[in-house]
Amino acid sequence: MSVHAIHSARLVNEGRITRDAWVLFDGDRVAATGTGDGWVAAVAGAPDAIVTDADGGWLTPGFIDIHGHGGGGAAFDDGAEAIRTALGLHERHGTTRFVVSLVTATVPELAERVEVIAALTAEDPRVLGSHLEGPFLDVGHKGAHDPALLRSATPADVDLLLEAARGTLRQITIAPELPGGMEAVRAFAGAGVAVAVGHTGADYEQTRAAFDAGATILTHAFNGMDGLHHRAPGPVAAATRTPGVTVEVINDGIHVHPEVVRMAFASAPGRVALITDAMAAAGEADGDYLLGALRVEVRDGVARLAGGGSIAGSTLTQDDALRRAVQEVGVSVEEAVRALTETPAAAIGRAADLGRLAPGFAADAVLLDDDFRVLQVWSAGAPVGR
Repeated sequence: MSVHAIHSARLVNEGRITRDAWVLFDGDRVAATGTGDGWVAAVAGAPDAIVTDADGGWLTPGFIDIHGHGGGGAAFDDGAEAIRTALGLHERHGTTRFVVSLVTATVPELAERVEVIAALTAEDPRVLGSHLEGPFLDVGHKGAHDPALLRSATPADVDLLLEAARGTLRQITIAPELPGGMEAVRAFAGAGVAVAVGHTGADYEQTRAAFDAGATILTHAFNGMDGLHHRAPGPVAAATRTPGVTVEVINDGIHVHPEVVRMAFASAPGRVALITDAMAAAGEADGDYLLGALRVEVRDGVARLAGGGSIAGSTLTQDDALRRAVQEVGVSVEEAVRALTETPAAAIGRAADLGRLAPGFAADAVLLDDDFRVLQVWSAGAPVGR
């Protein structure tokens, strides 16, 4: 197994910045960390060790995206090769681990797709499992989901999806106010799935009840739900009020105003996960695309449904979300990096081995310049081609 030392870095890890830091990889795991020239002794017994001088650049854990639908011209709904293509695009932008999100389809179709993702999870360490964003969503808050396919969950649906996923269904978005919604929240949560409230007409009390029933995530806060109102605080306030609930935010400057992003960070410290919600057009030129079965027009980097004009995912990458968080929103570097690493890892139950650069954790890292532009990425200890 290869030994690799990265030294002279500004390490952003576990909520703090450490200057003149080094990290030692041994194969696909972090073996040691330190400061100064301690890395020299650490590699002394490994004559073939690789050494990277970070030259004062920012070094962070690899980014984790728990909600994205594609990129590089490929959609996650279209099978294993499309998933690999999209992962390649996002990996070059610092995302080293992914929960593969699927848009609404029929339940049998979704069962087939999560089976494909289950197989990928077993062979590709980048794939953490699947996220079903639909079909158990509210028609009135459908966003870019086909309303003809939205439905309430049944116990048979729950059983079929869990069986097809073979333990790799990491997240599911549900509108808990639908008939059978609370029962589905309890069933999926009881099976170890992180249940998210989203695309919902639920009010504050209904959302709090869903969190009491086992839901632990709010899907892309402020989008696909009623907003904050001084007499009707809604799902966002319910999420920020409830300890342990992760608040997803799409920080692309389009889905949520920068000042509202700042409010989210202030209201739920350590609980914001910066997601992309990216669709196939991420990393690609403007043009016409598909999101599920729906036509999407991308103009000036903004994706909208051809029919109706609803925002249809994003063209965001996580390095851009980081830059915007620090430079436009005013979030500290430490908190912005946490929202891309530790917080999403914890949201899907992987806090013990992902999201930090510490001994025993995955050797996933991103080296960035002063302006948070990616210089190099390592995934499971291996350098990612730029």
